[in-house]
Amino acid sequence: MMELLPAIDLIDGRAVRLLRGDFDERSDYGDPLRLAQEFLDGGANWLHVVDLDGAKSGSADNRPIVLAMAALGAAVETGGGIRTTTDVEELLDAGVHRVVLGTAALEDPAWAGAMGRRFGEQVAIGLDYRRGTDGRPVPATKGWLDASALSVEAWFDALGDAPFGAVVVTAIDRDGTLGGPDLEGLTELLDLSPWPVIASGGVGSAGDLSALAQMVGSTGRRLAGAIVGKALVDGRVSMEEAVAACALSA
Repeated sequence: MMELLPAIDLIDGRAVRLLRGDFDERSDYGDPLRLAQEFLDGGANWLHVVDLDGAKSGSADNRPIVLAMAALGAAVETGGGIRTTTDVEELLDAGVHRVVLGTAALEDPAWAGAMGRRFGEQVAIGLDYRRGTDGRPVPATKGWLDASALSVEAWFDALGDAPFGAVVVTAIDRDGTLGGPDLEGLTELLDLSPWPVIASGGVGSAGDLSALAQMVGSTGRRLAGAIVGKALVDGRVSMEEAVAACALSA
């Protein structure tokens, strides 16, 4: 079944949502631990937590909040500012279920591959993308601020045969818009990725989640998970509806 991963993004110790990755276009949702507990009470098994301060600058100021969420009992998947082996070890040793390597994986694929081979499914890579002039997905780095010089295909090749737990794919131009996921781009990336794919960006309704749950790549693969943020915190989709929609992939 496609996993539901409620999203909590962190800036300055607060739960926020950005619009298309723009740090100047954000909504504040208060105490992230309160929000995490609400998701768990609603039936979530996972939490997808992104330290946006860490992604932008490498800061670890929000890390105590991430570790506190891991202590709540859910499987926490977290990314943002994870740049060193020590970062990975600290998070996993403290009970985080899976770390997501983004900027560091693009800038040093050999290191990311080594982390994947060492920690296996406890490591994922984060593919945050915008569409290039040719319509193809282009990876972005540093909190979605810069475009990578690597194509998706070249990056995947550089990562080698590491047994990553997932590729977390975020359509930046859909993120926070509630305008629907990039089904075309996700299908393309589902076919390109040798690892399970988790989709993020644009979910605004239970129908959007149902479409993701029923999406099939050209090789018959389905999405491993879907990340939902603004639609849940704004009440556009209830946890019950979200869980039911994800079950359609079973």
